[in-house]
Amino acid sequence: MSVSIELTIAAPPTTDDLYFWALQASFATGSTVQGAGHIGLQWISGYPGSTAVNWGGYHQGGGELAGSDSALPSARGNVNTRNYVWSHGAAYRLTIERSGADRWLGSVTALATGIVTPIRELYCAGSELRHIVMWSEVFAACDAPPVEVHWSNPAVWVGPEHKAAAPSAVSISYQRVEDGGCSNTHTFIDPSEPSVVRQRTNATRLNAHGDTLLLGHLR
Repeated sequence: MSVSIELTIAAPPTTDDLYFWALQASFATGSTVQGAGHIGLQWISGYPGSTAVNWGGYHQGGGELAGSDSALPSARGNVNTRNYVWSHGAAYRLTIERSGADRWLGSVTALATGIVTPIRELYCAGSELRHIVMWSEVFAACDAPPVEVHWSNPAVWVGPEHKAAAPSAVSISYQRVEDGGCSNTHTFIDPSEPSVVRQRTNATRLNAHGDTLLLGHLR
């Protein structure tokens, strides 16, 4: 089983604050969740060009998941965050896939070149992926210059025949202001690109936590 989505950083950060855009999935055995992992691109100081990739996760009961050694170096010695050069305006496919018993591979594909970069495997029990989420984690001030990312072409492959499927809608979730969130983050779909979900900081929010966005035709 595997899940993937394309990510484009359309308007990149201009501050030194940490930004993290990730695809997350839970590892499950039937309805029992064993843990979860998140793979995504980061804007993070201390890495070449302030760009990196992160593939890490946690056990359901707490504690980080162990994993294989990555072939990618890490400027700050972090097992989850590795050096990876990404460019704003370019599309990258993030993929989480079962690579063996209790093993889950995270990889990034640069769509402009077709180059696939395996990050490493995470070790966690489970045979299925559940609770698929895409998120933006922003440590900048709410009034920092706007940053926008685009999510497109989500896909899952299920069953022994590895059949492809795609969602027709996404549900919006916003962190509460009292928990540290900003009231001016916005998730939306532009009618000109009905299959692309956009997340923008420092913007007027026109919808609410729990709202549903219908995806148009997939590209």
